[in-house]
Amino acid sequence: MTDTETTHPHAPRVPVVVEGDSPAGIAHARDVARAFVEGLDPAAAAGTAETLALVVSELTTNALRHGGGRYTLELTFTAEAVNAAVSDLNPAPPRERAPDLNGGAGGFGWPMVRRLTSKVTIAPGPGRGKTIHVRLPRRPRRQETPAPQNSSGYGPLTCAVTIQG
Repeated sequence: MTDTETTHPHAPRVPVVVEGDSPAGIAHARDVARAFVEGLDPAAAAGTAETLALVVSELTTNALRHGGGRYTLELTFTAEAVNAAVSDLNPAPPRERAPDLNGGAGGFGWPMVRRLTSKVTIAPGPGRGKTIHVRLPRRPRRQETPAPQNSSGYGPLTCAVTIQG
């Protein structure tokens, strides 16, 4: 008897790569990230697609504004996590700054990325630029004692940031 293989026509091909250099590209990157998670089998936890779309939106916006005007987004996954990497032309890592509550000058995105993800790594390259790698668990972390939850239902509101290079 022959083996039977079931294919999933909507399953993402890995890696998924999106390049952008305009505000319209940010919306496209967000849509691709959402569709990427929604196409996973087994499915990721509820809220993961929207959380990744928000993180991707923030990272690509920052790359466009502060990273030299172009970015490359790469999406991958493992059994445990969904990963996004955004590369830009600026070697400087994002800097923490106080959010501007009155002038609309921003300051909310980087803390939000760090809060919504379980791991952030900033690595040099490609070329003279940098790549920000983020990881979101496919399933919420299980804990013995209740911890503060963020809006996506994922564990503690902390994230380790590693700067390589």
